[in-house]
Formats: sequence, structure tokens, C-alpha cells
Amino acid sequence: MLEDTGERVIPEEMSITNELLIEHVARYHFALPFITKGRVLDMASGSGFGTHIIAKKKKKVIDEIIGLDLDEKALAYARHNYYHPKSSFHQADITEENLVDRFGQFDVITSFETYEHIEEETIFLNNAYDLLKPGGILIMSTPFGAGRGEPCGSPFHVHQITPDEFKALFSDKQVTSIDYYLQKGALIQKEADPVPDYYPLGILVLTK
Repeated sequence: MLEDTGERVIPEEMSITNELLIEHVARYHFALPFITKGRVLDMASGSGFGTHIIAKKKKKVIDEIIGLDLDEKALAYARHNYYHPKSSFHQADITEENLVDRFGQFDVITSFETYEHIEEETIFLNNAYDLLKPGGILIMSTPFGAGRGEPCGSPFHVHQITPDEFKALFSDKQVTSIDYYLQKGALIQKEADPVPDYYPLGILVLTK
């Protein structure tokens, strides 16, 4: 059994009303329309449920989806519980330089609730960008908070950045477009739309 740290999403061990589960599942379903072909990468795939959602829902259009994670126990859990012929799970540090040499480039990359855990954020962001094919799409999320370097309520997070800092993450990269979304529970909407309440999570959709 995979250890429940309070931060990890293990659908089989969680209530259908669990907010953490609802948020995570919603993000993967949000990503599905952007996945139309080729190779897909799930950075920090954890227990593997999100990789499996994409494999199942997009099996007719993708060539493969790879889940990368540092935790071998999580990878073993994913391989045992979420087998699919279009998916595979591999151990890798997503702050390891030159990941592209090991895994090549991808048409779509998902990276959900990962950034806030990473101290070496520059390497991570460079990897996310370099692993994309030209014209490829990165879909990435993170919770908002007091800002870079400021304390946050989670012992698992390095920090939680502000919405303005979130929008600046790829400002040094050459991109075709970036669209920004806000999330609260299962609800995800474009940042430009009227927001009736505070949305604690941000999602970006970057086209290289």
C-alpha cells in the first residue's frame, strides 16, 4: 500500500467528496481537449491516476504517455494499479538537467501541483520548456499564496507564489501564447472571465 502523506492523491483510498481528489481529477479532465496527438508527458505523476486518465481517454490519438516521478514506491503503485498499453512510468528527478536527452520531446506536458514543491525551480521550468516540441503545449498548475520566499501553510511546499509571479514564470522564454485559468474545486475558468470569489489555484496553458 502506498503511504498516504496527506499531500498525495490516492483515489482508491479517498472519499468521492475529498476536495484534493476533486481538484486533481478536474485538472486532468481539463487537459484532455489540448491532447490531440503524439507523445504526452506527466511530470511528477505520483500514484499514476492522472496518467491513466489521459491514457484511457486519449488512447485513439496519442502514441504514448510517460509518467515521471522520483518516488519508486509511487511508481510501483502506478505500474500495478494503472496499467495501460499506451502508458509507462519511469523514475527521474524532474530537476535533473538534460532530461530531454533521456526522454526526448513531447507534444503535450502536464505538470499539476508540482512547481510549489521544487526548490530548484529554474531547472524545473527549463526542463518543462525544453521537453516540449516546437508548437507543443504545457499545462501546469500551482496554488497561490503569499509569494516566493514567503512562508505558506503547507509543510510540503517550498512556497506558494502570487498570481503575478505565476504569470512571470516563463517570461524569459520564447513562446507562441500563454493562457491563464483559475481553479476552485472542480470549477476551472479563464482568468479574464468575471470571478465571483477567490480562486486559490492557477493553471497556465503554454504553447511553445
